Amino acid sequence: MAFPGASTDREDAAYAVVGAPLDVSTTFQPGARFGPGRVRRFSRSFEDYDPETDSHFSARGVYDHGDVGAVGAIDDAAEYLTFLEAELREFHADGTTPLVIGGEHTVSIAGVRAVEPDVFVCLDAHLDLREEYAGNPYSHATVTRHALAVADRAVILGARAGSEGEYDRASEGDVTVVAPGDVAAWTPEFDDESVYLSVDVDVADPGFAPGTGTMEPFGLLPRELRRVVRTVAPYAAGFDVVEVNDRDDGQAAALGGKLLRAFVFAHAVD
Repeated sequence: MAFPGASTDREDAAYAVVGAPLDVSTTFQPGARFGPGRVRRFSRSFEDYDPETDSHFSARGVYDHGDVGAVGAIDDAAEYLTFLEAELREFHADGTTPLVIGGEHTVSIAGVRAVEPDVFVCLDAHLDLREEYAGNPYSHATVTRHALAVADRAVILGARAGSEGEYDRASEGDVTVVAPGDVAAWTPEFDDESVYLSVDVDVADPGFAPGTGTMEPFGLLPRELRRVVRTVAPYAAGFDVVEVNDRDDGQAAALGGKLLRAFVFAHAVD
């Protein structure tokens, strides 16, 4: 099943939806491998028309590449990321903006490596600045630290959880943390910098997106996520929405699909 409205051929595409069903380091509630399919499924009810931009999603040049997997590599995060990065890098080199659907947040590492942005902007309940988690240097809890090996700086919006060591790392000059209560007033300052935008659905309050691996109360409202996505999209060269699983009735998947569409509408404004 293709993402609804993603009806453009690859050679004519401005955007490429890429499913990344990695689910090897998920803690607490696994099932992120079902995320790409669920986001596509629960986006079927959305209207094609967007009144804010007076445009149709199906006219925005979106192609669905399907899910990316590597034979024998799906249980090896490092190998899988190398494979996924190659796919995403090809789209980026062709001038096609990758739209990744996860899958655990680890897949964002491939997106950042492929796009090579100046700034990594992440909506996330967690800092994800660990060097390793449970002995795994490619855990979903290490994403922002890996991103900083590529990007000059990171902006983490909505974070409300992390280890003491992570908060120490976040106090350094290349990391900006915007607390949940301050996200509504946040405005970007990117100048001529390129951006990669990542949305971990656990940034939303779990009342709105319970289908995720690591729920964290006191999160953002869906409207706040939508505003950030639409605000950052014009600066972004790549986008992902991750950590959607099958542990709810579709709330997290519907939110993820709607945010992907919001990104495209705002990014593609003429």
